[in-house]
Amino acid sequence: MNQNVNYMAPVSALSTEDRSTFIWKCYAHVVGAILTFAAVSIYLFTSGISEAIAAPMLSNWFLVLGAFIISGMAATHVAHRIQSKGMQYAAFGAFVFIQALIFAPMLYVAYRMEPSIIDSAAGVTIFGSVGLVAVAMITRRDFSFLRGLLFWIGILALVAIAGSLLFGFNLGTWFSVAMIGFAGAAVLYDTSNIMHHYPQDKYVAASMQLFASIATMFWYILRLFMARD
Repeated sequence: MNQNVNYMAPVSALSTEDRSTFIWKCYAHVVGAILTFAAVSIYLFTSGISEAIAAPMLSNWFLVLGAFIISGMAATHVAHRIQSKGMQYAAFGAFVFIQALIFAPMLYVAYRMEPSIIDSAAGVTIFGSVGLVAVAMITRRDFSFLRGLLFWIGILALVAIAGSLLFGFNLGTWFSVAMIGFAGAAVLYDTSNIMHHYPQDKYVAASMQLFASIATMFWYILRLFMARD
């Protein structure tokens, strides 16, 4: 028995009712984050902010790409270590806004290329994410073994981005395909953690982690659709 007064048992040790409540809280927060992201993105586009920031951000595209990955790592790291529920929500809200800001130039360019690209990429992302979540929930398998693999692939992705920035080579289509696979594995891992490992009071952090993985998948699926056109 754990003697730490701050210890909370993982969700897998809870009753069926409490476990179901935790899981549905997580998914409700993820859906809320996606809707908020969409609303902020629409505002940035209609207000002209997306157009204004597109040129300077696109001229430093690989820095933006690196910021996208690093912001996800940093925000989820903070959310896991903050005890205050209000601060967890503040970190989550800030993260969603930052993601919308980072996405703004690419969404602007995609819309100018072909408006349907965004809808297609969003549809594939939602369909893929729901499918992966369903696999994790139906099989009830613990995918925590993916943690080390995801960590090192994330590091390699950052190295590849830095290399492309320093040496001027194009990461290309296969990099996007590989990162979509990486994001898919992350969705499986995050869903598994929601079902097995998170403590009951960390549903905000769990939701943020899953949202970050879905956002990563959307980023690279959108990038792939844009490259095709």
